[in-house]
Amino acid sequence: MTLLRTVARPLLASMFVYGGASALRNAPMMAEHVKPTTDKIAGFVQSVVPGASIPTDPESMVRVNGALHLGFGTALALGRFPRLSAAVLAATLVPTTLAGHSFWDEDDASTAVNQKIHFTKNLSMMGGLLMATLDPEPHKKILPRRAKDQVVKAGGHVQDSVQSTAKQVKKSLPL
Repeated sequence: MTLLRTVARPLLASMFVYGGASALRNAPMMAEHVKPTTDKIAGFVQSVVPGASIPTDPESMVRVNGALHLGFGTALALGRFPRLSAAVLAATLVPTTLAGHSFWDEDDASTAVNQKIHFTKNLSMMGGLLMATLDPEPHKKILPRRAKDQVVKAGGHVQDSVQSTAKQVKKSLPL
């Protein structure tokens, strides 16, 4: 299982590391393409946190998203905070997918098909990331499993104690 994680996490993270680095290098060009979606996100952010000094221009939003993808993608690939990394990447994949692959807005049929493929690929990656958020660390069991192990362990101690007491009672009985 550990070998599988060692291989699977970097494979899942590879697109985020590559895409994040690309977004940081090409933010001005990408900002033009995603502007309609980032404008909607900026409006939402301003309505939720009015007057906040959060950068909401398209280029800054592309850079922030790229940095998140690069940073958390690298962390996931290296197995550092893998559940947190997967959760952050899954959350950032929603606006990324909506902004970058809005096939419903395409006029050209072949471009629309290409965008639909990328949209579906992102949904698949989101599924993998959501599954990764449930994957316990090999050396850390998830809480319900730890609780069960403690109950079993305590039950074993009780059983040992009962057997020990029974032996002592048996020895003390005159037979």
